[in-house]
Amino acid sequence: MKLLIRPAPEVAIKSKPVRRQQMRHLRQNIRKLLSRLDSDIHVEGSWDRVDAEIPDGRGLVGPVIEELRRVPGISTIQEIDVLPWVSTDDVAEKAVAAFAERIRGKTFAVRVRRHGDHSFRSIDLERLVGTALFEASAPKAVDLGKPDVEVRIEVQDRDYHIAHRKHRGAGGYPLGAVETVMTLISGGYDSSVAAYLMMRRGLRSHFLFFRLGGPAHEVGVRQVVHYLWDRYGASHGAKFISVPFEGVVEEIMRSVNQRHWGVVLKRQMLKAASEIAAVNNASGLVTGDAVAQVSSQTLSNLNVVDRASDEVMLRPLISMDKEAIIRIAREIGTEPFARNMPEYCGVISRKPATRARLHRVEKDEANMDAQVLEQAIASRQDTPVNRLLESTQTPEEVELVHTPDMNDVIIDVRHPSEGEQSPLHLASNRVVEIPFYELGERIQRLPADRQYLLYCDRGTMSRMHACNLIAEGHTNIKVYAPAH
Repeated sequence: MKLLIRPAPEVAIKSKPVRRQQMRHLRQNIRKLLSRLDSDIHVEGSWDRVDAEIPDGRGLVGPVIEELRRVPGISTIQEIDVLPWVSTDDVAEKAVAAFAERIRGKTFAVRVRRHGDHSFRSIDLERLVGTALFEASAPKAVDLGKPDVEVRIEVQDRDYHIAHRKHRGAGGYPLGAVETVMTLISGGYDSSVAAYLMMRRGLRSHFLFFRLGGPAHEVGVRQVVHYLWDRYGASHGAKFISVPFEGVVEEIMRSVNQRHWGVVLKRQMLKAASEIAAVNNASGLVTGDAVAQVSSQTLSNLNVVDRASDEVMLRPLISMDKEAIIRIAREIGTEPFARNMPEYCGVISRKPATRARLHRVEKDEANMDAQVLEQAIASRQDTPVNRLLESTQTPEEVELVHTPDMNDVIIDVRHPSEGEQSPLHLASNRVVEIPFYELGERIQRLPADRQYLLYCDRGTMSRMHACNLIAEGHTNIKVYAPAH
């Protein structure tokens, strides 16, 4: 079996030097990916096509087509039988065997192309094959304009090809044919879809994760990043870069006006991303922002956020609504990850600024200790994405307690402003208020012979911090999840 692979139309219209370079990238990517399935798959090509020869009898055709459908830069993949030339009657016989059932009740046309000198014309073979198909099946009619089924035959000197099913590819540009970018990834719907769209556009991507809430979130993000890379970007190496940002969050909470928390957090991320991108030769930063989706993504706030970096900001989702984003997530397979991904809810203002002013935000940032951000950048961890799951240990499962024992101590980890709005009162248990950004330090000073139940409104932040404490060796931590 042979597969004829055509590039996306955007590749075909490039100038000759650019097209030649992009086709070389496409061949190399296909060759590398298919070698993972079988080293005997042969890949070659020319300026407008790539041919993959699949060994017979190994059950490879289905897996190979499934792999190719995800490769950026491919428009179509067509299955082709390569048969030795015997006679025109043999061609008709093989065409009947391949197409008789497929044209039943449908319109069809036979298209023949020849290369070399033959004793017959292309139209002669078209008529012969068409007559044989009409006699062997019950087609609706011959339609040379817009047939339901096309029977394509290509005659070479010593063999001929019969084209079978055609499959749609991913489109876009071959991965690596454009520049490298740094994608800010949180594992949710938006950033995962944004990462996919950039890879589909031919941009090699490294993945930058800002750790805000302990290992529970990072485990999920590692899994979705590995999935994205393995399915859509495995022809090129990539890094997963994890930056511990808990200290930066704490510094924002202590030093910045609450209305600017979200904007300042994003600016701090962009400042860090710019430095890390420069070290990794990335030419731009990718985010999953969609205009007006949340308060920090108004045009005014995006303008203020962007001033924190000189890098090109790429936002492939900027005009999409959530429904469209989720639909793409389902199509590419990241929806189950996003649906179950913990969402960090610690940096949420009660009345966030929707039209932040740059000079006011910069004044707030001036109150922050700049060394906190520099320390976070210096403490980052780089992991090759192909080894990402090897270094992942799933955090211990956190036990949820609906009805605490009398001796249990409840730790309210919410921000003080949240506690003021809806105080937690329990008749039989002591409640200690420790904001999440102080939890790591203050837990050390609490008596070790008591059991502590972490609490927050949504339950997400308390679980993430419980996972973090358990991973650090605290065995007396659970989560208070009152039944509603």
